[in-house]
Amino acid sequence: MKRLFIPASSVLMIFALVTVLHATSVGSEKITVMNPAITSTMVDRVPLTNRLDSLDGKTLYMVDIGWGGPDAAYSVFEEMRAWFSENMPNVKTVLKRKQGPYSADDPELWKEIKEKGDAALIGISG
Repeated sequence: MKRLFIPASSVLMIFALVTVLHATSVGSEKITVMNPAITSTMVDRVPLTNRLDSLDGKTLYMVDIGWGGPDAAYSVFEEMRAWFSENMPNVKTVLKRKQGPYSADDPELWKEIKEKGDAALIGISG
């Protein structure tokens, strides 16, 4: 069986067209449609920091940002921590959960990582 792939933007355009055609055939009703084009500008990009030559003897923070719920990624980070313990025992791993929703800032955590950590893995997994 062949599968047909239609981009989401095409589906939206087809839906809008069908809606407009239906509205004009029914009467002189007006409809409002959303424009999916991005009109805002991008923020200034900050370059990534230089890579470490080695993690040996370093402290690696693994931070779950909480996207997907409190247990969505944490078990994966625990598995990663176990792997480091077994395969790279000279790497100290610190597991942390970011406070608040995933999109909120957590200045205290960032300060801790800056002061005590050498590297950080921040995000989601699972």
